[in-house]
Amino acid sequence: MTVRALLIPTLTLASLLAIFGALLLGSTPMELPRVLAALAGMADAADRTVVWQIRLPRALAAFVVGLALGGSGAALQGLLRNPLAEPGVLGVSASAALGATFTLYYGLVALSAWLVPLAAVAGALLATMLIAAAAIRTSSIVTLILIGVGLSSFAGAAMSLLMNLAPNPFSLADMINWMLGSVANRSFPDIAFSAPFIAVGLFILYAVRKGLTALTLGDEAAAGVGLDLRRQRLLVVAGTGLATGGAVALAGTIGFVGIVTPHIVRPLVNYDPARSLIPSALLAGLILVLADIGVRLLPTDIELKLGVVAALFGAPAFVWIAMQRRTISADQS
Repeated sequence: MTVRALLIPTLTLASLLAIFGALLLGSTPMELPRVLAALAGMADAADRTVVWQIRLPRALAAFVVGLALGGSGAALQGLLRNPLAEPGVLGVSASAALGATFTLYYGLVALSAWLVPLAAVAGALLATMLIAAAAIRTSSIVTLILIGVGLSSFAGAAMSLLMNLAPNPFSLADMINWMLGSVANRSFPDIAFSAPFIAVGLFILYAVRKGLTALTLGDEAAAGVGLDLRRQRLLVVAGTGLATGGAVALAGTIGFVGIVTPHIVRPLVNYDPARSLIPSALLAGLILVLADIGVRLLPTDIELKLGVVAALFGAPAFVWIAMQRRTISADQS
């Protein structure tokens, strides 16, 4: 079998092993028999609580967020034909974080803990609608990117303003924690809330994957073979908006994963954007699960945030990957 044929099964198996490894590892490691007994419901209450209510939801949350960001990054790089594209390039991530920050600033979380993820999804959907409207009206990819950059800059400035005007240190700490990104203390209800948005978004991206392959020929050639460019842009933007909004609602802002994983996968699938969607999503999920395991194992007094660790490793990895290629245009060929 070829590397391409083994890629998805290998990544799937590695992801399952990583999630299971997350059950074994932590500040207090658990032996394999104890974890298996807890999964089967045959262990004591303490072990069942650690496995079912702390470690398993946390690992699954990291994996689901990775799926959303990796798949979205691969789709956007295919749509924009830009290896620097990722879910944050259109301003969706920043807008989602702004919605959550707005809720924390006004203390609305005291009314219901669900208001923070709801506000994050609402911010992502609002940004998605704006970008989708722009995608329908313009035929220029550059214009679409510039609108996304402007939207992201505005959302970032608004978040900075809210933090600057934070009414007390506790609100400021909550806003900063949300912006740094983490899957600590996530539960199955949290995952269940975000999963439908992520699932629908990824389904849309998978459904229009063949259009991404056509776009590698250029806009005119893609239109010549029957691709509706505006419809393709609209659906990719909508899919990435839903998936990214769900990811931010679950874990806050986590960067660089959506950039790096498509770069790693693309040479293994003959630089076909359509074939890179699933492997990029799986690899991003695997990376975030492993990164979160590392976060829990680091001997620090205060646990580092997953978004911080992802950026610390993702940024140098991205630079290294970029340096392996002679030019960006060669990478897109």
